[in-house]
Amino acid sequence: MSYLMQAEERLSRLRARMAETETDLVVLGPSSHMAWLTGLNPHGDERPVMLLVSADHAGFLMPSLNAGMAKEVTSLPLFTWADDDGPRAALDALLDASNARRPGLSVVIDETMRADFALLLLDSLESPRRRFTEDTVGLLRTLKDADEAARIKASHLLNDAAVEAAFAALKPGMTEAQVVELIEAHYKANGAATAFCSVCFGGNGAFPHHHPGATALGENMAVLIDTGCVLDGYPSDMTRCRWFGPDPDPEFLKVRDVVEAAVQAALAAAKPGAPASAVDAAARGVITEAGYGDRFLHRTGHGLGIDIHEPPYITGTSQTPLATGNVFSIEPGVYLEGKFGLRLEEIVILREDGPEIFSELPRV
Repeated sequence: MSYLMQAEERLSRLRARMAETETDLVVLGPSSHMAWLTGLNPHGDERPVMLLVSADHAGFLMPSLNAGMAKEVTSLPLFTWADDDGPRAALDALLDASNARRPGLSVVIDETMRADFALLLLDSLESPRRRFTEDTVGLLRTLKDADEAARIKASHLLNDAAVEAAFAALKPGMTEAQVVELIEAHYKANGAATAFCSVCFGGNGAFPHHHPGATALGENMAVLIDTGCVLDGYPSDMTRCRWFGPDPDPEFLKVRDVVEAAVQAALAAAKPGAPASAVDAAARGVITEAGYGDRFLHRTGHGLGIDIHEPPYITGTSQTPLATGNVFSIEPGVYLEGKFGLRLEEIVILREDGPEIFSELPRV
Protein backbone atom coordinates (compact mmCIF):
# COMPACT_ATOMS: atom_id res chain seq x y z
CA MET A 1 0.00 0.00 0.00
CA SER A 2 1.39 3.44 -0.96
CA TYR A 3 1.79 6.18 1.61
CA LEU A 4 -1.05 8.14 -0.01
CA MET A 5 -3.40 5.16 0.05
CA GLN A 6 -2.38 4.40 3.61
CA ALA A 7 -3.02 8.01 4.62
CA GLU A 8 -6.48 7.93 3.02
CA GLU A 9 -7.33 4.70 4.84
CA ARG A 10 -6.16 6.03 8.20
CA LEU A 11 -7.96 9.33 7.69
CA SER A 12 -11.15 7.39 6.99
CA ARG A 13 -10.68 5.38 10.18
CA LEU A 14 -10.07 8.57 12.16
CA ARG A 15 -13.26 10.17 10.83
CA ALA A 16 -15.24 7.08 11.78
CA ARG A 17 -13.78 7.29 15.26
CA MET A 18 -14.55 11.02 15.42
CA ALA A 19 -18.19 10.26 14.64
CA GLU A 20 -18.30 7.59 17.36
CA THR A 21 -16.84 10.00 19.94
CA GLU A 22 -18.77 13.08 18.73
CA THR A 23 -15.53 14.88 17.95
CA ASP A 24 -15.77 17.91 15.65
CA LEU A 25 -12.11 18.66 15.09
CA VAL A 26 -8.75 16.90 15.56
CA VAL A 27 -5.65 19.09 15.64
CA LEU A 28 -2.17 17.58 15.43
CA GLY A 29 1.23 19.22 15.61
CA PRO A 30 4.52 17.96 14.14
CA SER A 31 4.65 14.62 15.93
CA SER A 32 4.45 10.87 15.57
CA HIS A 33 0.65 11.30 15.50
CA MET A 34 0.97 13.39 12.34
CA ALA A 35 3.52 11.00 10.86
CA TRP A 36 1.28 7.98 11.50
CA LEU A 37 -1.80 9.63 10.03
CA THR A 38 -0.31 11.30 6.95
CA GLY A 39 3.26 10.10 6.45
CA LEU A 40 4.38 13.71 6.89
CA ASN A 41 6.80 14.56 9.68
CA PRO A 42 7.75 18.20 9.10
CA HIS A 43 10.56 19.99 10.82
CA GLY A 44 9.38 21.25 14.19
CA ASP A 45 10.50 24.64 15.43
CA GLU A 46 8.79 27.79 16.66
CA ARG A 47 6.87 28.23 13.39
CA PRO A 48 3.33 26.88 13.85
CA VAL A 49 2.57 23.70 11.92
CA MET A 50 -0.78 21.96 12.41
CA LEU A 51 -3.00 19.41 10.74
CA LEU A 52 -6.74 20.05 11.18
CA VAL A 53 -9.19 17.23 10.49
CA SER A 54 -12.96 17.72 10.53
CA ALA A 55 -15.79 15.55 9.22
CA ASP A 56 -15.47 16.86 5.67
CA HIS A 57 -12.09 18.62 5.46
CA ALA A 58 -8.43 18.10 6.30
CA GLY A 59 -5.58 20.51 5.72
CA PHE A 60 -2.26 21.72 7.03
CA LEU A 61 -1.21 25.06 8.46
CA MET A 62 2.27 25.15 6.98
CA PRO A 63 5.14 27.68 6.90
CA SER A 64 6.01 28.55 3.31
CA LEU A 65 9.57 27.38 4.02
CA ASN A 66 8.32 23.80 4.39
CA ALA A 67 5.63 23.76 1.70
CA GLY A 68 7.76 22.26 -1.07
CA MET A 69 8.81 19.32 1.05
CA ALA A 70 5.28 18.76 2.32
CA LYS A 71 3.82 18.62 -1.20
CA GLU A 72 6.12 15.68 -2.00
CA VAL A 73 4.51 13.63 0.78
CA THR A 74 0.87 14.66 1.11
CA SER A 75 -1.97 15.53 -1.21
CA LEU A 76 -3.86 17.41 1.50
CA PRO A 77 -4.19 21.18 1.00
CA LEU A 78 -1.59 23.46 2.55
CA PHE A 79 -2.58 26.79 4.10
CA THR A 80 0.77 28.49 3.94
CA TRP A 81 2.15 31.55 5.70
CA ALA A 82 5.37 33.53 5.46
CA ASP A 83 7.55 34.85 8.26
CA ASP A 84 6.78 38.47 7.39
CA ASP A 85 3.01 37.86 7.58
CA GLY A 86 2.62 35.41 10.47
CA PRO A 87 0.26 32.43 10.72
CA ARG A 88 -2.98 34.14 11.80
CA ALA A 89 -4.60 34.71 8.38
CA ALA A 90 -3.67 31.24 7.14
CA LEU A 91 -5.05 29.66 10.32
CA ASP A 92 -8.28 31.62 10.00
CA ALA A 93 -8.68 30.40 6.42
CA LEU A 94 -8.02 26.80 7.50
CA LEU A 95 -10.55 27.06 10.32
CA ASP A 96 -13.14 28.44 7.89
CA ALA A 97 -12.48 25.59 5.45
CA SER A 98 -12.83 23.12 8.34
CA ASN A 99 -16.20 24.60 9.41
CA ALA A 100 -14.68 25.14 12.85
CA ARG A 101 -16.09 28.55 13.69
CA ARG A 102 -19.20 27.49 15.56
CA PRO A 103 -19.10 27.79 19.36
CA GLY A 104 -18.68 24.84 21.70
CA LEU A 105 -16.72 22.68 19.27
CA SER A 106 -15.48 19.32 20.59
CA VAL A 107 -11.77 19.52 19.82
CA VAL A 108 -9.03 16.91 20.22
CA ILE A 109 -5.58 18.44 20.74
CA ASP A 110 -2.29 16.63 20.18
CA GLU A 111 -0.84 16.25 23.69
CA THR A 112 2.68 16.43 22.27
CA MET A 113 2.06 19.75 20.50
CA ARG A 114 3.96 22.84 21.62
CA ALA A 115 1.92 24.82 24.13
CA ASP A 116 2.10 27.99 22.04
CA PHE A 117 0.70 26.13 19.02
CA ALA A 118 -2.16 24.73 21.11
CA LEU A 119 -2.99 28.12 22.59
CA LEU A 120 -2.90 29.77 19.17
CA LEU A 121 -5.50 27.26 18.01
CA LEU A 122 -7.69 27.35 21.13
CA ASP A 123 -7.65 31.16 21.26
CA SER A 124 -9.00 31.15 17.70
CA LEU A 125 -12.06 29.11 18.70
CA GLU A 126 -15.16 30.12 20.64
CA SER A 127 -15.69 28.16 23.88
CA PRO A 128 -14.09 24.92 22.62
CA ARG A 129 -14.43 21.70 24.61
CA ARG A 130 -11.02 20.13 24.39
CA ARG A 131 -9.37 16.84 25.26
CA PHE A 132 -6.31 14.87 24.17
CA THR A 133 -5.98 12.07 21.61
CA GLU A 134 -6.39 8.93 23.70
CA ASP A 135 -9.80 7.95 22.28
CA THR A 136 -9.14 9.01 18.66
CA VAL A 137 -5.70 9.03 17.02
CA GLY A 138 -4.06 7.57 20.11
CA LEU A 139 -6.48 4.65 20.21
CA LEU A 140 -6.13 3.94 16.51
CA ARG A 141 -2.34 3.92 16.80
CA THR A 142 -2.50 1.16 19.42
CA LEU A 143 -4.19 -1.17 16.91
CA LYS A 144 -1.34 -2.21 14.66
CA ASP A 145 -2.10 -3.38 11.14
CA ALA A 146 -0.27 -6.12 9.23
CA ASP A 147 2.18 -3.68 7.63
CA GLU A 148 3.17 -2.20 10.99
CA ALA A 149 3.55 -5.66 12.54
CA ALA A 150 5.81 -6.75 9.67
CA ARG A 151 8.05 -3.70 10.08
CA ILE A 152 8.28 -4.19 13.84
CA LYS A 153 9.17 -7.84 13.29
CA ALA A 154 11.95 -6.97 10.83
CA SER A 155 13.37 -4.44 13.27
CA HIS A 156 13.44 -7.06 16.01
CA LEU A 157 15.16 -9.68 13.89
CA LEU A 158 17.94 -7.20 13.13
CA ASN A 159 18.11 -6.31 16.81
CA ASP A 160 18.42 -10.01 17.70
CA ALA A 161 21.44 -10.37 15.43
CA ALA A 162 23.11 -7.27 16.87
CA VAL A 163 22.66 -8.42 20.47
CA GLU A 164 23.84 -11.95 19.74
CA ALA A 165 26.93 -10.54 18.01
CA ALA A 166 27.61 -8.31 21.01
CA PHE A 167 27.44 -11.17 23.51
CA ALA A 168 29.69 -13.28 21.27
CA ALA A 169 32.29 -10.47 21.15
CA LEU A 170 32.58 -10.00 24.92
CA LYS A 171 36.15 -10.18 26.26
CA PRO A 172 37.73 -9.24 29.59
CA GLY A 173 38.72 -5.59 29.63
CA MET A 174 36.12 -4.42 27.13
CA THR A 175 34.18 -1.39 28.29
CA GLU A 176 30.44 -0.90 28.19
CA ALA A 177 30.96 1.91 25.68
CA GLN A 178 32.91 -0.38 23.35
CA VAL A 179 30.06 -2.91 23.32
CA VAL A 180 27.65 -0.08 22.49
CA GLU A 181 29.88 0.81 19.53
CA LEU A 182 29.73 -2.79 18.27
CA ILE A 183 25.94 -2.86 18.45
CA GLU A 184 25.54 0.53 16.78
CA ALA A 185 27.94 -0.49 13.99
CA HIS A 186 25.83 -3.60 13.36
CA TYR A 187 22.70 -1.47 13.04
CA LYS A 188 24.35 0.96 10.65
CA ALA A 189 25.79 -1.81 8.47
CA ASN A 190 22.29 -3.21 8.05
CA GLY A 191 20.49 0.02 7.17
CA ALA A 192 19.12 0.86 10.61
CA ALA A 193 19.67 3.65 13.12
CA THR A 194 20.20 3.33 16.85
CA ALA A 195 17.08 4.02 18.87
CA PHE A 196 18.89 3.60 22.19
CA CYS A 197 21.54 1.28 23.63
CA SER A 198 22.31 0.45 27.25
CA VAL A 199 25.06 -1.98 28.21
CA CYS A 200 25.52 -2.63 31.92
CA PHE A 201 28.32 -4.62 33.55
CA GLY A 202 28.05 -5.97 37.07
CA GLY A 203 26.46 -3.67 39.60
CA ASN A 204 25.62 -1.09 36.95
CA GLY A 205 22.74 -3.31 35.89
CA ALA A 206 21.02 -2.49 39.19
CA PHE A 207 20.26 0.96 37.79
CA PRO A 208 17.42 0.53 35.25
CA HIS A 209 18.44 3.65 33.30
CA HIS A 210 22.22 3.27 33.54
CA HIS A 211 24.25 5.19 30.94
CA PRO A 212 27.06 3.00 29.59
CA GLY A 213 30.58 4.24 30.10
CA ALA A 214 34.11 3.17 30.95
CA THR A 215 33.30 0.26 33.27
CA ALA A 216 35.41 -2.69 32.13
CA LEU A 217 34.22 -6.29 31.89
CA GLY A 218 35.80 -8.78 34.25
CA GLU A 219 35.51 -12.51 34.76
CA ASN A 220 32.36 -13.67 36.51
CA MET A 221 30.26 -10.56 35.95
CA ALA A 222 26.63 -10.08 34.96
CA VAL A 223 26.00 -8.38 31.61
CA LEU A 224 22.70 -6.66 30.80
CA ILE A 225 22.03 -5.38 27.27
CA ASP A 226 18.88 -3.33 26.62
CA THR A 227 18.86 -1.97 23.09
CA GLY A 228 16.82 -1.21 20.02
CA CYS A 229 17.17 0.03 16.46
CA VAL A 230 14.88 1.84 14.04
CA LEU A 231 14.37 0.10 10.70
CA ASP A 232 11.94 1.35 8.05
CA GLY A 233 10.37 3.76 10.52
CA TYR A 234 9.71 1.30 13.36
CA PRO A 235 11.78 0.49 16.45
CA SER A 236 12.75 -2.62 18.31
CA ASP A 237 13.35 -2.98 22.03
CA MET A 238 14.70 -6.00 23.87
CA THR A 239 16.68 -6.83 27.02
CA ARG A 240 18.82 -9.87 27.62
CA CYS A 241 21.05 -10.76 30.60
CA ARG A 242 23.88 -13.28 30.66
CA TRP A 243 26.70 -14.21 32.99
CA PHE A 244 30.24 -13.68 31.70
CA GLY A 245 32.59 -16.28 33.12
CA PRO A 246 32.58 -19.89 34.27
CA ASP A 247 31.23 -19.43 37.80
CA PRO A 248 27.82 -17.73 37.82
CA ASP A 249 26.62 -16.30 41.10
CA PRO A 250 23.97 -18.70 42.46
CA GLU A 251 21.74 -15.72 43.23
CA PHE A 252 22.01 -14.58 39.61
CA LEU A 253 20.73 -17.98 38.47
CA LYS A 254 17.95 -17.87 41.06
CA VAL A 255 16.84 -14.37 40.05
CA ARG A 256 17.03 -15.27 36.37
CA ASP A 257 14.59 -18.13 36.96
CA VAL A 258 12.28 -15.84 38.96
CA VAL A 259 12.26 -13.16 36.28
CA GLU A 260 11.69 -15.75 33.55
CA ALA A 261 8.74 -17.10 35.52
CA ALA A 262 7.41 -13.54 35.79
CA VAL A 263 7.66 -13.13 32.01
CA GLN A 264 5.77 -16.38 31.52
CA ALA A 265 3.05 -15.32 33.97
CA ALA A 266 2.64 -11.96 32.24
CA LEU A 267 2.42 -13.65 28.82
CA ALA A 268 -0.29 -15.95 30.14
CA ALA A 269 -2.26 -12.99 31.56
CA ALA A 270 -2.09 -10.94 28.34
CA LYS A 271 -5.43 -11.62 26.66
CA PRO A 272 -7.80 -9.45 24.62
CA GLY A 273 -10.16 -7.71 27.02
CA ALA A 274 -7.94 -8.13 30.09
CA PRO A 275 -6.99 -4.88 31.84
CA ALA A 276 -3.36 -3.88 31.45
CA SER A 277 -3.06 -4.02 35.23
CA ALA A 278 -3.68 -7.78 35.14
CA VAL A 279 -0.46 -8.30 33.18
CA ASP A 280 1.49 -6.15 35.64
CA ALA A 281 -0.06 -8.00 38.58
CA ALA A 282 0.86 -11.39 37.14
CA ALA A 283 4.53 -10.49 36.72
CA ARG A 284 4.74 -8.61 40.02
CA GLY A 285 3.07 -11.44 41.91
CA VAL A 286 5.75 -13.95 40.88
CA ILE A 287 8.57 -11.61 41.89
CA THR A 288 6.91 -10.69 45.18
CA GLU A 289 6.29 -14.36 46.00
CA ALA A 290 10.02 -15.01 45.52
CA GLY A 291 10.90 -12.26 48.00
CA TYR A 292 12.10 -9.61 45.54
CA GLY A 293 8.97 -7.48 45.31
CA ASP A 294 10.68 -4.33 46.58
CA ARG A 295 13.42 -4.81 43.96
CA PHE A 296 11.03 -4.65 40.98
CA LEU A 297 11.33 -0.91 40.46
CA HIS A 298 9.19 -0.07 37.43
CA ARG A 299 6.06 -0.93 35.47
CA THR A 300 5.88 -4.21 33.60
CA GLY A 301 5.65 -2.66 30.16
CA HIS A 302 4.87 0.04 27.63
CA GLY A 303 3.36 0.17 24.18
CA LEU A 304 5.59 0.37 21.10
CA GLY A 305 4.92 1.64 17.60
CA ILE A 306 6.39 4.60 15.77
CA ASP A 307 7.47 5.65 19.27
CA ILE A 308 9.38 3.29 21.52
CA HIS A 309 7.14 4.35 24.42
CA GLU A 310 3.46 4.85 23.64
CA PRO A 311 0.12 3.49 24.88
CA PRO A 312 -0.91 1.05 26.18
CA TYR A 313 1.13 1.22 29.38
CA ILE A 314 1.29 -1.99 31.41
CA THR A 315 1.04 -0.62 34.95
CA GLY A 316 -0.53 -1.65 38.21
CA THR A 317 -3.15 1.09 37.94
CA SER A 318 -4.10 0.93 34.25
CA GLN A 319 -7.60 -0.39 33.62
CA THR A 320 -7.17 -0.01 29.85
CA PRO A 321 -8.55 -3.18 28.27
CA LEU A 322 -6.01 -4.86 26.02
CA ALA A 323 -7.08 -5.33 22.41
CA THR A 324 -6.06 -7.48 19.47
CA GLY A 325 -3.34 -5.58 17.61
CA ASN A 326 -1.83 -3.94 20.70
CA VAL A 327 1.97 -4.03 20.73
CA PHE A 328 3.67 -3.71 24.10
CA SER A 329 6.61 -4.81 26.19
CA ILE A 330 6.73 -7.34 28.99
CA GLU A 331 9.87 -6.58 30.97
CA PRO A 332 9.93 -7.54 34.64
CA GLY A 333 13.21 -7.05 36.47
CA VAL A 334 14.98 -7.44 39.80
CA TYR A 335 17.68 -4.94 40.78
CA LEU A 336 20.18 -5.74 43.53
CA GLU A 337 22.45 -2.79 44.25
CA GLY A 338 26.12 -3.63 44.36
CA LYS A 339 25.52 -6.99 42.65
CA PHE A 340 23.56 -6.94 39.39
CA GLY A 341 20.27 -6.14 37.74
CA LEU A 342 18.35 -8.72 35.77
CA ARG A 343 15.60 -7.75 33.35
CA LEU A 344 14.15 -9.88 30.55
CA GLU A 345 12.16 -7.96 27.95
CA GLU A 346 10.00 -9.01 25.05
CA ILE A 347 7.88 -6.93 22.70
CA VAL A 348 4.66 -8.74 21.81
CA ILE A 349 1.68 -8.19 19.58
CA LEU A 350 -1.62 -9.35 21.03
CA ARG A 351 -3.49 -11.80 18.83
CA GLU A 352 -6.94 -13.31 19.43
CA ASP A 353 -5.34 -16.31 21.14
CA GLY A 354 -2.72 -14.39 23.12
CA PRO A 355 0.61 -12.62 22.68
CA GLU A 356 3.07 -13.26 19.85
CA ILE A 357 6.72 -12.40 20.59
CA PHE A 358 8.66 -10.50 17.92
CA SER A 359 12.18 -11.42 19.06
CA GLU A 360 13.53 -14.88 18.29
CA LEU A 361 16.52 -14.62 20.64
CA PRO A 362 16.21 -16.97 23.66
CA ARG A 363 15.78 -15.26 27.02
CA VAL A 364 17.68 -17.84 29.08
